[in-house]
Amino acid sequence: MHNGFEGLAKGQVQEVGWHDVAGWLGHGGSMLVTKRTLPKGYLESIVENICTYSIHALLAVGGFEAYKGVLQLVEAHRHYEELHRHVLGFDTALNATMEKCDHIKQSASGTKRRVFIMETMGGYCGYLATVTSIAVGADAAYIFEDPFNIHDLKANVEHMMEKMKMDMQRGLVLRNEKCHDHYTTEFLYNLYSSESKAVFDCRTNVLGHLQQHHIPTPSDRNYGTKLGVKAMLWVLEKLHEVYRKRRVFANAPHSACVISLKKAVAFSPITELKKDTDLEHCMQREQWWLSLRPMLKMLAHYCISMTA
Repeated sequence: MHNGFEGLAKGQVQEVGWHDVAGWLGHGGSMLVTKRTLPKGYLESIVENICTYSIHALLAVGGFEAYKGVLQLVEAHRHYEELHRHVLGFDTALNATMEKCDHIKQSASGTKRRVFIMETMGGYCGYLATVTSIAVGADAAYIFEDPFNIHDLKANVEHMMEKMKMDMQRGLVLRNEKCHDHYTTEFLYNLYSSESKAVFDCRTNVLGHLQQHHIPTPSDRNYGTKLGVKAMLWVLEKLHEVYRKRRVFANAPHSACVISLKKAVAFSPITELKKDTDLEHCMQREQWWLSLRPMLKMLAHYCISMTA
């Protein structure tokens, strides 16, 4: 289906063979084209096309909108018998942020003392900003999950000034795009610039879609291939269980799952994940990676203690 759930509703369905997908593995972005449109407003058309094209299972590949879209289809089961299908989805990761930060830091070599304030994508989820900050040695990373106030910002600026007075030539601050309604990237730029007292100057950079459409790394290619194969084997196995007289009737919780790679590949019923999901902010309610935040401050030379 081209253009996601909207494409399914509009009949933008194409059968593909091996030759049609040749070379896709080495391209960034989506060759089928993606849209954030959710199925809720197209249910009648989606049901009609599921019948028209004899679709017995759906594999939804994407981010949080894919999860919400599949959840809407599952919740519509009781109204549409045709939606009693096997559905499965998984998320992919982007790896361009670190490269951009490295390029900016390298380009600043030899210049006067300068602080770069960079805005990353990620919605309300600060995973990308946090992990990138640790990898590139950023001085601070502002995220939604770790609330901060003006006193925290002031302390960060003072800490940056002390480091710049010594031997540092450049600093790097990351801000996740929805970390705060009022402390915007422009606000941070004005604050750092105003309080620097001419010790350093500031520059801003909004990465936006520069984080997307990069050539997939070997790790991402292997990860995507492994999940793709496992997903299709799972779909075929479940279809064998419920396919009778050329019909599929799958309404058990395990008929709509999210595939993930933990210690091993796991299939979790999407309805069971709902209680652990913050649908308003499009992320998990509990983030395991928040335990990495103290490491960021330690590497930025803050005086903190690391506890197990």
